[in-house]
Amino acid sequence: MYDTITYEVDNPVATITLNRPEAMNAWTSSMDREIRDAVARASADPAVVGIIITGAGRAFCAGADMNLLSNISSGDESSNDAGSAVAEGEAVTAGYSFQIDLSTSFTGEDSFAVSLDAGNADDGSLDELDLNDGGDQLTVDGISYTFPLGDKTTVFVGDSMDGSTLYSTACVYGGVTNTLDDCGNGSSAMAGGAGTAAGASFAISDSFSAALGYTGDGTTEGLLTQAGLDTYGGQLTYTGDSFGASVTYANVESADDTTYWGLNGYWTPASTGTAVPSISVGYELGDPTTAVDTEQWFVGLQWDEMGAGTLGAAIGTNGAISEGAADYYMYEAFYSYPINDAMTVTPLIYISEKAAGDETGIMVKTSFSF
Repeated sequence: MYDTITYEVDNPVATITLNRPEAMNAWTSSMDREIRDAVARASADPAVVGIIITGAGRAFCAGADMNLLSNISSGDESSNDAGSAVAEGEAVTAGYSFQIDLSTSFTGEDSFAVSLDAGNADDGSLDELDLNDGGDQLTVDGISYTFPLGDKTTVFVGDSMDGSTLYSTACVYGGVTNTLDDCGNGSSAMAGGAGTAAGASFAISDSFSAALGYTGDGTTEGLLTQAGLDTYGGQLTYTGDSFGASVTYANVESADDTTYWGLNGYWTPASTGTAVPSISVGYELGDPTTAVDTEQWFVGLQWDEMGAGTLGAAIGTNGAISEGAADYYMYEAFYSYPINDAMTVTPLIYISEKAAGDETGIMVKTSFSF
């Protein structure tokens, strides 16, 4: 029935196997259609309560079949990533990253989510692509359970998750690089993604919402202990018809405990597809106990429905800058456009200023969904 996959049901589990071992199960449009059909087939089978997706041979999936991307020099995708970057004075380097996010619901209102990833992209010149570098073995990189409490409160608990999972930061910019994709408030939004995490969000009104978050060391030193390092914070957000704003606070325990305040805002035009972009801004102040203060800022412009896709550009400090230190900046521009309903391509160029010399990177991100 299928050419690129196999489908088997061993009650109550359906197993879908990517079956192109000679090509390390590289993704093709035919495979995309067949997996969609197999998933729909399993979902319609009342005897099936779970689906396993695996790969034949020595690899799960090598990413997109490059015959499909012959006009693209390199690829990176949210499900299968292959990135390339050029550092000043260095040759082109490459690596791959794979990530798949799975979720299910037990009540129709809750969500149990697991993130699985693998990758060998541990070259320092690929840091801006935020690829996985844990090796070729597929590992669990995050697990969480989210559920409602009443009509206006949502709670989550998890491990290897951001404490800000339920935050609603006022930013509509959809950038790609690791430095600018947090809209300037990475520290105040607890974007570390390590340790045990929990949080809650509250719908105060149609326009206002609030959230709390926490991360701690739940595997060695213990949660909320003197030996463990805890991070906690909160956020207040206003969302209007065409603009929004948020204030974010975090207290981060470390060798030098630091308090962070983040301010974000955005404005969107009344209609898309025009020369007027949406504007997102962010500013964050860090106040360590003993060291000097730090600050960072960000400005992002985005034109939705610009031609067939979305155009974006941003500038910001290259991370937090200590008071009195030299300023280094980060610049990026991208264009994201859909190839079809299941595939989106996003070319990107960035310039990262550093003390050791500026770095210029070129990346193509290819995203598949099914």
